[in-house]
Amino acid sequence: MKTIHRYACWGLSILMTLFATQVAAGGSNYGLAPGALETVSGTVSEWPVPTPRFARDPAPGADGNIYIAVMNGNKIARFDPRSEQFKEWDLPARAHPHGLLVDPEGLVWYTGNGNGTIGRLDPKSGRIDQFRAPSGGDPHTLVLDAKGTIWFTVQKGQRIGRLDRASGTITEYKTSGNPYGLAIDAEGMVWFCRIAGNQLGRLDPASGQISDLDTGAGSKPRRIATGPDGMLWVTAYGNGQLLKVDPRSRKVIKTYAMPAGRNGGPYSVTVDAAGRVWANEISTDTVALFDPASESFRVIVLPSKNVGIRKAIIDGQGRYWYMGSHNGRLGMIR
Repeated sequence: MKTIHRYACWGLSILMTLFATQVAAGGSNYGLAPGALETVSGTVSEWPVPTPRFARDPAPGADGNIYIAVMNGNKIARFDPRSEQFKEWDLPARAHPHGLLVDPEGLVWYTGNGNGTIGRLDPKSGRIDQFRAPSGGDPHTLVLDAKGTIWFTVQKGQRIGRLDRASGTITEYKTSGNPYGLAIDAEGMVWFCRIAGNQLGRLDPASGQISDLDTGAGSKPRRIATGPDGMLWVTAYGNGQLLKVDPRSRKVIKTYAMPAGRNGGPYSVTVDAAGRVWANEISTDTVALFDPASESFRVIVLPSKNVGIRKAIIDGQGRYWYMGSHNGRLGMIR
């Protein structure tokens, strides 16, 4: 399949040295250490997915492929960047996958947002197993911690879930505020966005205790990612801010106004191995690349309109992958 859009955003390139040693987690805690491009050219490539029925939330595998949750199409799709070909698997009825990740063994785990399960797909055999969340509900976003445990949010069910990959056992912790995105800090604490509560939650896996951190009235924190220096980065969807959080002191230590302003709708956030923060603004079809050292943004304009990025990820090479839920195109920036 040929690339349908290639768009070079010219201007000053950001020169960074590729980290020789990558962090074990970081980025969006998807089990694959994010890389870092030495130079971000701003070149954008896009490919139409076979089933563009609200495809979302791409995740890289160690095999170099990109996996996608096709929510309304009830499928998992795989894209091979080398051949530019897609493959799809049908999921059990009403699974409606929302988020997904690929574990170190190459198994694809997804949140069954429609049927209250966490699903597991073996791409080699095509076998699918489901593990039902005790509360049912609507599993939303999932991440993998350094011990190999899967953590996930249950948005309207007001839960944080924990899944043991070996046994399939799920434990849930009650919370509130419509938990949305989540990430694991360097000490293994589980941080999640309470989008309806204008707070972050912090869950201690050892005790199960949850504490909160205010992010400001109307902030609506949506997604969160861990940087290689241990800092947490949060998109405040409600007021157009990017937040820097120190998980040790449990404080918001700095806020930055996103380029598109208060109504830009900062949504997805992820961090590469060089510490650069990538955050899209869904209302303007742009991706803002933030350099913490200079505290400056570089805006990359996407070639398509009404893209609808809801999750993005950095692969092992440092390339930024996004899925346009609205336009049905998988995109990559390098």
